[in-house]
Amino acid sequence: MPSLRLGNIAPDFEAETTAGPIKFHEWIGSSWAILFSHPGDFTPVCTTELGEVARRAGDFAKRSVKLIGISANGLRDHSKWVEDISDFGARYGPTNVEFPIACIAIADEDRKISTLYDMLDEQDVTNRDAKGLPFTIRTVFVIDPKKVIRLTIAYPASTGRNFDEILRVVDSLQLGDRHRITTPVNWNKGDDVIVHPSVANDEAKVLFPEVTFHKQPYLRTTPLKVSE
Repeated sequence: MPSLRLGNIAPDFEAETTAGPIKFHEWIGSSWAILFSHPGDFTPVCTTELGEVARRAGDFAKRSVKLIGISANGLRDHSKWVEDISDFGARYGPTNVEFPIACIAIADEDRKISTLYDMLDEQDVTNRDAKGLPFTIRTVFVIDPKKVIRLTIAYPASTGRNFDEILRVVDSLQLGDRHRITTPVNWNKGDDVIVHPSVANDEAKVLFPEVTFHKQPYLRTTPLKVSE
C-alpha cells in the first residue's frame, strides 16, 4: 500500500478508545484533528509527551482541534497509563488527560490502524514487543474538517515531539485557509506573513493595505491582524 501523502483523504476506521468506541471521520466532525502515534504505553518519552498534550489541551481546543493518540496496547493498559501521565505531568503543571487514546485494535497484535497509516517502525530493532512485532514511531497527522491530510511528521521512537511546532503549523494552515497568505521561515502567530503568489499586486493593496513590496517581485509581506 502506498504511503499517505499530503492532500489524501485520511483513512476512516473504527476503534475502541478511552472515551468509548468511535468512527474516526464521524468523531472528527467539522473540527480539525491531530492523530499522533506512540510506540507503547508505560514508556518514558510517551509519558512526557501525553502529559504535555494534556496541559496544552486548551490551546488546541481554541483552534477547534481534536486530539487522539494511538498506541499498540489494550484499553486496560491505556486507562492505567493515564494515571501515570497525570501523576508525572503534575510536576510541570495541572495535567488531566481528557483526549481519547485509541486502541490499535481489540487485539493489539493486529496493528491494524498503524498499518493503515504506515506508522510502524522499520528502523529501530529495539522498538519491538515481546513477540518481535514493531511498535509505532512518533507520527503526527494534522487533518482538516474535510478529512484531508494537511501535515505529516515522523519522529524516531527515541525523540519526543515539539508540540509548539505542531501548534505553529496548525496556525499557519488555518490562517492560510482563511486568508490568501503563506508563512515564512520561523514564523509565529503575530509575525508578518507572505501574500500568496496567486494574488495580483493591485489586489494585494486592497486585501492587505499595509503590504510591503520587496526588491524581489515575487516576495510581498504584510502584517495580519487576527483574533486569538
